[in-house]
Amino acid sequence: MKVAIYCGSSSGNDNKFIEQTKKLGKYLAQNNIDLVYGGGKVGLMGTIADSFLENGAKVYGVIPEKLVEKELAHPQLTDLTIVKTMHERKAIMAEMADAFITLPGGAGTLEEIFEAWTWAQLGYHNKPCAFYNIDGFYDDLFNMLETMTKKAFLKEEYLNMLINTSDEKKLLSEIKSYKAPSEKWN
Repeated sequence: MKVAIYCGSSSGNDNKFIEQTKKLGKYLAQNNIDLVYGGGKVGLMGTIADSFLENGAKVYGVIPEKLVEKELAHPQLTDLTIVKTMHERKAIMAEMADAFITLPGGAGTLEEIFEAWTWAQLGYHNKPCAFYNIDGFYDDLFNMLETMTKKAFLKEEYLNMLINTSDEKKLLSEIKSYKAPSEKWN
């Protein structure tokens, strides 16, 4: 199994983010999971790649050439695919992955998981979308999603399709047992 992990090109301002990212990478690698990610060597992106690699997993990076030119590509991956655009990057990652996991990050991280989640709602794929919610990082986001549901902008079944946990064992268990809801327009 391969999981796509979206996370920050920054490490944040609390060592918990780094520690928990390493812990997740180790756990997943030790459970025969390989990584598909954005190909960077910096921030939580570099941390998650290193953790998978250190624990014997394969790591597949997909990075736009613009970021390679800025010397941000991780030099020790199993495979690094260089693309022209972010759109290509996301499409390749989505095709390669069996599931999507989000760790703390910024606008780009949210954009990537929200696109994968939207594709799942529309039936473009039946893969689980998960938030590894380190130290409650995404609690406020889930409060907003619940408001969207209460105000009838988001169906409850689509909110419920998101996995939200800070426990790596529960995360993997829920990914493996995931059942997709019906497509949005059926």
